[in-house]
Amino acid sequence: MSHLRLPYDEASTVPEMTSDCHAVGDALRLPGRRTPGERTLRAAVRPAPSIRFEDYPREVVKPTVEVSEAAARLAAALHLHLD
Repeated sequence: MSHLRLPYDEASTVPEMTSDCHAVGDALRLPGRRTPGERTLRAAVRPAPSIRFEDYPREVVKPTVEVSEAAARLAAALHLHLD
């Protein structure tokens, strides 16, 4: 059974895993990573956030969480309380 790996074996070398990650990023057309200098430059030219009270909403609606029947049954089976 040479095709099976033991649980404590390394899957691949670091360069192989890095190459795999780059290949996946290219296949998914992910945006390129920015260098710390690029992030700093973008932050420096972006306008500062407002500190005025009027610029923030006074009433923020809290999101509601719907609990399905299946989730409620699972929680009950695990003795969890969904209040």
